[in-house]
Amino acid sequence: MKSKIRFYCTECGNEYPKWAGKCPACGAWNSIVEQPETRRGKTASSSSIGGVRKARPVTDLQTAEEIRFQTGIGELDRVLGGGAVRGSLVLVGGAPGIGKSTLMLQICSSLCEFSKVLYVSGEESEHQLKLRAHRLQVESDQLYVISETNLGDVLESVREEKPDVLIVDSIQTLYDEGLESPAGSVAQVKNATMSLMQLAKGENLTVFVIGHVNKEGAIAGPKVLEHMVDCVLYFEGDQRMSYRILRAAKNRFGATNEIGVFEMRNEGLIEVENPSEMLLSGRPEDAPGTCVTCVMEGARPVMAEIQALVVPSSFSTPRRTSNGFDYNRAAMLMAVLEKRAGLKVSSCDAYLNIIGGLYLDEPSADLAAVIALASSYLDQAISNDLVAIGEVGLTGELRSVNHLEQRLSEVQRLGFNRCLIPAKRREDLRIPSGLQLISAHNIGEALRAVLHR
Repeated sequence: MKSKIRFYCTECGNEYPKWAGKCPACGAWNSIVEQPETRRGKTASSSSIGGVRKARPVTDLQTAEEIRFQTGIGELDRVLGGGAVRGSLVLVGGAPGIGKSTLMLQICSSLCEFSKVLYVSGEESEHQLKLRAHRLQVESDQLYVISETNLGDVLESVREEKPDVLIVDSIQTLYDEGLESPAGSVAQVKNATMSLMQLAKGENLTVFVIGHVNKEGAIAGPKVLEHMVDCVLYFEGDQRMSYRILRAAKNRFGATNEIGVFEMRNEGLIEVENPSEMLLSGRPEDAPGTCVTCVMEGARPVMAEIQALVVPSSFSTPRRTSNGFDYNRAAMLMAVLEKRAGLKVSSCDAYLNIIGGLYLDEPSADLAAVIALASSYLDQAISNDLVAIGEVGLTGELRSVNHLEQRLSEVQRLGFNRCLIPAKRREDLRIPSGLQLISAHNIGEALRAVLHR
């Protein structure tokens, strides 16, 4: 019987009977691809471990006291919400060469101390895995490796070895013989993910899956892939720099705003337990256009340096560039700076940069960005012992932010003596000893307090 042709959107995973240039569901252009419909018969997903389950009352369900376990890497455990959860499916995405496979192989060293790990690689041979494990000093009799891309063979290996943790590198290389589409296609990726999800839930097996990203930075394949898994981690960073940031985009068992910081070295990924000191290392002294702020990444306060460069423009339309800072918010802050502080920045080119590869997406960095822009425009350096924390409104007023006590403690711990904050704050705010607070109601008062105007 001739197979039917269906069309899928690679962005959202919706199915259509005919091709279209624009997906009606998500609005993406040129994202609909042709895929043969699944042949009737038994596929790997239909033969997954476990039989037909019956519904039970929630009061009859039992949960183990310790459903989490430590991976041995503190930064990874922080991002996962305190450790990996048994029976969960975790997707780790990132650009090629960023360190995804290195991170997964490194956790095997500690996991093998109390559990059995099966590492499935569809991109490297077993000999290559051995060489990389030797370089990372990962040696254990409890670590089993296999180079396989056939989904049915992978599931059969799981049945035979019965591991506690399964690592698949990568999901785009797996294929099911019951499907006519090639490996990496929408149908194959969805089918492989569904099979691994049923495996994780049915056998209480923790599964880590590595996924590649496309040129837009999203996980390659259907968008529904991210909805199927329990946790989505993105490994970010510039390959020309040694630092990497692990961020949770989705986590059913913890917060999604935690980050983990690593440094890539010859011996593998090294945890950076104090990212604030790393991000502030090499900061110039007495240089105009730089200011430090403190942002919250989950439950962790992190110090970040904001640099700005404002120069007269030779074009009729000045240039605006921001790296690590929202472009629209930077444009808004420049408009507030001109309207409320009287600085004619509309005729200047403006460049805003966050040091260390961080992306600041919370309003508490507004005040530091405004001070950095004003400092560069006036060519006046601010004191190196000053930190600015606060949100800026359209009328130029300064608004308080949450977790201010934790931020101030981090500021004092790193040796800063002064902190500029909004005047309106909690009355019971505990101020660390040795830290001087400078209060301001609006950006005009703030600039007069730190700059000579």
